[in-house]
Amino acid sequence: MTVRTRFAPSPTGFMHIGNLRTGLYAYLFAKKNNGTFILRIEDTDQERKVEGAVDMIYRTLETAGITYDEGPDKDAGYGPYVQTERMGIYKEYAEKLVELGGAYYCFCTKERLETLVDENGNHTYDKHCRNLSEEEIKKHLDNGDPYVIRQKVPENVVSSYEDMVFGEVSVESKDIEDGVLLKSDGLPTYNFANVVDDHLMGISHVIRGTEYLSSTPKYNLIYDAFGWERPNYMHLMPIMKDAQRKLSKRYGDANFEDFISKGYLPEAIINYIALLGWCPKDNREKLSMEELIESFDIDGLSHSPSIFDETKMRWLNGEYLKAMSPDEFYAKAEPWIEKGIDGKDYDKKEIALLLQTRIDILSDIPEKIAFLNNFKEYDTNMFIHQKMKVDFEVAKKAIDIATDALKDFDDWTEDGIKEQIKACAESAGMKSGQVMFTMRVALTGEPVTPGGAIEMAVVLGKEETLRRLAFSKELIK
Repeated sequence: MTVRTRFAPSPTGFMHIGNLRTGLYAYLFAKKNNGTFILRIEDTDQERKVEGAVDMIYRTLETAGITYDEGPDKDAGYGPYVQTERMGIYKEYAEKLVELGGAYYCFCTKERLETLVDENGNHTYDKHCRNLSEEEIKKHLDNGDPYVIRQKVPENVVSSYEDMVFGEVSVESKDIEDGVLLKSDGLPTYNFANVVDDHLMGISHVIRGTEYLSSTPKYNLIYDAFGWERPNYMHLMPIMKDAQRKLSKRYGDANFEDFISKGYLPEAIINYIALLGWCPKDNREKLSMEELIESFDIDGLSHSPSIFDETKMRWLNGEYLKAMSPDEFYAKAEPWIEKGIDGKDYDKKEIALLLQTRIDILSDIPEKIAFLNNFKEYDTNMFIHQKMKVDFEVAKKAIDIATDALKDFDDWTEDGIKEQIKACAESAGMKSGQVMFTMRVALTGEPVTPGGAIEMAVVLGKEETLRRLAFSKELIK
């Protein structure tokens, strides 16, 4: 079998993490099996279509490193790949299905349909038009009466299929409504369009969420009525916000581009969401796209929902940052460093070297280095360190030692400054650790910094280092 999978997002807003994971799994499965991965835009729900959402789909896939083999801009003879460009196809096949006995014209008015309610208060259809005579149908059509085309679900049958994850799924036909396939405006419903498109595009494996697990038997009845071969199905458990709630696009949960704007790396996001519902045999957590393709298999798919844990994704993103070369990290970090120093004349490469192992996401950077750009009065109680036996008097003496050591010192490197401070501290009868602790607070005014006193001095430069030492001594009462 030639494997052909598809990702069929609707342009109704941002790219939800759950939706992106479905596309990722379809991509991984196709690539693992030397198959073809197809992008199809399902835009028949025109009322919910969002301006710019189609471009967002292309942008997201490109950023995520998910490359489709066929799509709206890569027609391999199965297009168009945008549903609203396939309207004539749906009408043709809906009418053909009527001829084959798998569907029928329904001329019921909206007012009549609104009166049809079951014992639970749910709207249902009573199959009123299912058995209209050819004469009655012709009369309605000749009169130009509005109509929809409904699926003619066989009576007293059980529709079953074998899901690749969940095994056999069966639904009795009495529990399947004669749903609308083609609406009165000529637009197809999802139930019909996805079957027609998947067949005509030669989709061999349909990969989607478990919300379609119980409705797939209904789709299979359409395949059977046409005499088409059914595809294979792989249904995926949902990603949850917590133990009770699914991640929801409606509430703005887990937007891929939001994570990118927060400083997450695309490869880290893709790596993390791949593990939300699937686990490789060797239980590795950090995998490149190539490793994901090589490792992906159905046996690793979960039968339980996964909870989205941004803390875990932050950690994984930090592992990607740490694994970069200094030049790679600097290329990613430079815009965020620039934002943090706000045009000040600091060595951004020196700052990047300090930060690479000390951040998890790039947007941590401006806050981590805010002291470089915003040095003002601070809480001097930070100088008190009982374990190191530092109090205000010791702190003032330490600042004097550091100032005397550096004011006429020119070897402004980490090694040079470190040796100079150690020598001067010992000469003054103070431990070098006391001086360096005090010096770090005096230079930053922060309890936590991305480096120690020596590293801070190198980044600040000699003039600013001496200015801050003098400023901090005046602060100590």
